[in-house]
Amino acid sequence: MESPAGNAVAVKAWRAYGVANRSPDGERDFVEQHLPLVKTVVGRLRLTLPATLDMDDLYSVGVTGLISAAKRYDPSRNTAFAAFATQHIRGAVLDELRRMDYMPRGAREKAHKLTDTINRIEQRIQRPATPAEICAELGIGQDEYESLLEEVAPASFLPLDSEVFSDSSEDVCLHDVIPDDSQASASDQLEKKEILQLVMQRIRQLPDISQKILAMYYFEELRLSEIALAFGLTEGRISQIHTQAVLSLRAFTKRITNPSSSPRCC
Repeated sequence: MESPAGNAVAVKAWRAYGVANRSPDGERDFVEQHLPLVKTVVGRLRLTLPATLDMDDLYSVGVTGLISAAKRYDPSRNTAFAAFATQHIRGAVLDELRRMDYMPRGAREKAHKLTDTINRIEQRIQRPATPAEICAELGIGQDEYESLLEEVAPASFLPLDSEVFSDSSEDVCLHDVIPDDSQASASDQLEKKEILQLVMQRIRQLPDISQKILAMYYFEELRLSEIALAFGLTEGRISQIHTQAVLSLRAFTKRITNPSSSPRCC
């Protein structure tokens, strides 16, 4: 997270470069100064995407997001530019990925099947499923299971809070544009709070390494390569552990929010 001092420097640069009065030269210089943000955001996403995707195209889209952030940034709102721009860059890239529908239908179907399988196992044993239990349920070996996790990994990296990128709108998150017939009642808000508490309890039931990887990736915002270095494992292995943890939490959330969809025990 950008420090107050760091943000003050960014604000000073924003004003000095003339972005406030939309000076073309000033805006270009300011954008060029913050291009490393695009590299960082695209680099984090790259580790969760198929190798067949053209990263140069995503980088170009990210630069578009950075330019939009520079045009719309208002330092009077006391928002760190790095944080503001990162959301725009990430939102632009995610919107492009959604437009491309980059995940093959077959991979999506496998992701749904794997989530349902984890759901079924955990409904039966009342705890997070282990890789061995999932392999047994699917009737596959460990190597095949690891390949499956790599194939469906992209399905677990599109968070609901990612920004919907638009040149004509202010900061908007996906949960802000999902239709809602009425404002949430007090009971609904309480239910959401209870669900959040249950999910947090579920996270604490995950293996220690899974908990640490989730914390390092989502809260400390470390790259998979950095997490892999910390654990002495490969990036691929860290990605597999992350994917299984996310799919397990997704299955758990599905069960507690829609019990009728959960498989019945024999």
